[in-house]
Amino acid sequence: MDGSPFWDPRVTANIHAAGAVLWRRAPGAPGGVEIAVVHRPKYQDWSLPKGKLDPGETPVLAAVREVREETGLDSRLGRYLGHVTYPIPGHRKLKRVDYWAAEVVGGEFTANTEVDLLTWYPLDRVMDALSYPMDRQVVRAFSRLPAATDTLLLVRHAKAGHRDRFDGPDDERPLERAGRDQAQALVSHLLAFGANEIYSADPARCVQTMQPLAEKLGAEIHLEPLLSESGYTAARDEARERAVALAPHGTVRVVCSQGKVIPDLLSWWAGRYGLAIPAARNRKGSVWVLSFADGRMVAADHLDRSLSTGLVKP
Repeated sequence: MDGSPFWDPRVTANIHAAGAVLWRRAPGAPGGVEIAVVHRPKYQDWSLPKGKLDPGETPVLAAVREVREETGLDSRLGRYLGHVTYPIPGHRKLKRVDYWAAEVVGGEFTANTEVDLLTWYPLDRVMDALSYPMDRQVVRAFSRLPAATDTLLLVRHAKAGHRDRFDGPDDERPLERAGRDQAQALVSHLLAFGANEIYSADPARCVQTMQPLAEKLGAEIHLEPLLSESGYTAARDEARERAVALAPHGTVRVVCSQGKVIPDLLSWWAGRYGLAIPAARNRKGSVWVLSFADGRMVAADHLDRSLSTGLVKP
């Protein structure tokens, strides 16, 4: 996380963890929010919920799992809040913790072996409750933008076979085996952000990337020909406006498109709101998590195809 005395881009962490600023709408306070702070009896501290990644687990899935295990609460991820890196006392190891904003969507707190107490604090009181400066810095990142944001998940389709090896129209070229595996892996990650509506450019490889999610949700895949490479090239202004029309309001939409569409569309779209989008590899199977407040894009976070995290800064 920028500015953290514990963060150095030259340092590689060998222990990885993930957590969240877990929030809810404050009862009886319209527009207000409360932050969950947990007490860990092992360390006698008050902190944000977090924990180490399981073998083969990604930070996105670990954040949701750790929140559930430590608090008993189900959550929906939103903005990426950055990471902290710090040394482990008594060991020659460094720990990296990635954090997301996460809204409570269900469940009930139950004391457990890791956490015996959970207390909700309004934003103006939570800093004093936290034991560590690193946690306070994460909360400051959370408080810079509205807590409640709408999410659009912009996906580049998964791997398809080589164009020169497919005997047929390019729009019919299907996913290869690795691409089908990517499409399956996307499901749990997109659901971690609450995905519930699906839109896709019409080439077969885009639609097939969305099929596992559609089957999981029992949802329809809405076709968007303007967001294919050919549609975007032929009618760029119309395609851009169609993308803007898909900006979510109270829902979490997934939009699958292609490699020659996403960088230009995202650069134009973010530029309308003063967000600078630096170069990203935008590899097949990767995801942009776009956050909106009152219809304005306020954050853009990139999950590479490995579904590790890269932050795009405003």
